[in-house]
Amino acid sequence: MNRRLFAGLCGWALSGFGVLAMAAPPMPAEVMAAVRESGVPSRSFGFYAQPVEGTDLNALAFASLNADQAFLLASTTKVVTSLAALDLLGPAHPWPLSAYATAPVRDGQLRGDLVIAGGRHPISVDELRRWFVQMHAEGLQGVTGRIVLNDLLLLPPPRDRATGNAALAGDEFDLPPPTAAGWSDDAKAYNKGTMLLAIEPAAGERARITLNPQPLGVTVVNDVMMGGPCDAWARWSSASERGDGPPQLVVRGRWDVNCPKEYVAYIQPLPGMKFMPNVVLPESTLAAAGPVEPSKSLVAERLWIETGGTLRGRIAVASGHPGALRASGTTPRWASVFSIPLSQVVREINKTSDNLAACNLLLSLAPASATPGLERQGAKARVQEWLISQGLIDGDIHVDLGSGQSREERGKPRAMVQLLRNAWHAQGAQAFVNSLPIAGVDGTLAHRMLSNPATGQAFLKTGTLRDTRALAGYVRSRSGTVYAVTAIVNHPEAARARSVLDAFIAWVAKNG
Repeated sequence: MNRRLFAGLCGWALSGFGVLAMAAPPMPAEVMAAVRESGVPSRSFGFYAQPVEGTDLNALAFASLNADQAFLLASTTKVVTSLAALDLLGPAHPWPLSAYATAPVRDGQLRGDLVIAGGRHPISVDELRRWFVQMHAEGLQGVTGRIVLNDLLLLPPPRDRATGNAALAGDEFDLPPPTAAGWSDDAKAYNKGTMLLAIEPAAGERARITLNPQPLGVTVVNDVMMGGPCDAWARWSSASERGDGPPQLVVRGRWDVNCPKEYVAYIQPLPGMKFMPNVVLPESTLAAAGPVEPSKSLVAERLWIETGGTLRGRIAVASGHPGALRASGTTPRWASVFSIPLSQVVREINKTSDNLAACNLLLSLAPASATPGLERQGAKARVQEWLISQGLIDGDIHVDLGSGQSREERGKPRAMVQLLRNAWHAQGAQAFVNSLPIAGVDGTLAHRMLSNPATGQAFLKTGTLRDTRALAGYVRSRSGTVYAVTAIVNHPEAARARSVLDAFIAWVAKNG
């Protein structure tokens, strides 16, 4: 029987007729103990794990809790977007970017503008450097006019993405998405008016805590002790705890000297709370994220010169149809095309949890016949059809923006694992696994699950919203068995339960 057809029948039997399903395996006692210790109710958690090999989707369940309950997926939604794109388009599918001259190029010199036309997918600094080298080899050495970056999405360098700023801009929080037609207004305003809590290593017994903006009349209780995993959470004390005293924000956890500065939580102000003078609640948390990355114009200028190019004009940033920037009445006499394979696009998205790139990847799945302005609706419909082809049913997984920023993006742990098991045997399997952060090694997991049985053995997409923590991907256990896993918690104090998800992954790695 066709694998996908079999998966579809099994998924139908499991979801449509629960009476046919065998009893779910019990959750390990050590994980449930961690759930109780977190203080977050067990109904807020969803866990599911199965070996990637085998055909009996139900009998092979290794661990399960609330597996058919729909949860906010946060950035693990990118798993769905990536898998759909890899399956529908193929890992080698090229994403071309183009550049052209607005005047003739003679003896390697352009006496006009060089226009670099962006697209729906970002380009990394290393890729732009290679493209500039390619342009020089194609005969363009100097530009006497401008280099115009037209709708170019330039990813920051890896050294910048490894900092707290990168986590903030990518996966760590449900940031407002860029302004675009049809995007969710709820997501854009979701964190407006909150305080941002940051934690970093310190020389003493406790880590350093900063809160931006700083509230007046509030006692911050710092119980984040140095030594241990990079894990912390915050909560307001109850009225009974503080008595007649001022409001207290209690921050607890463990931080290690090797942990980076990390933006760990959004804090909702108490009613009527006031803040330090001259401090304004940020419209975007990016305003509170610290130093701003170098602008893409400065980065592009530096790369152009480093690769041997000369520039008499300046770097300009523009937005609009590339054709509007062409010299009136002329046809470009020189042009260059640079293609990025989908496998590389997916890697950038998942390693760094790039929200904008994920949204654009979803848009790229829109049918060619989609009405202008309705591309996202067409892309969502195509993904829904693809989910059905994977053996899922309506209600198993819902994708809205493709990035996890929308509050409508929800899924069941069992359905996520079913997708991951299917993907393990698909043509884009290697490209997808290569795109996932590795526990304790790189991406958004570089400083997480250190000294853990899963270190170097868990390949997981992370997900973080104010009330959500999530993991989805693969774990290779000590026995050599590979498991598809999903672990999610939805709760106002989800931050304090992140260690529970890590404990589940560690248990699978150790006991699978």
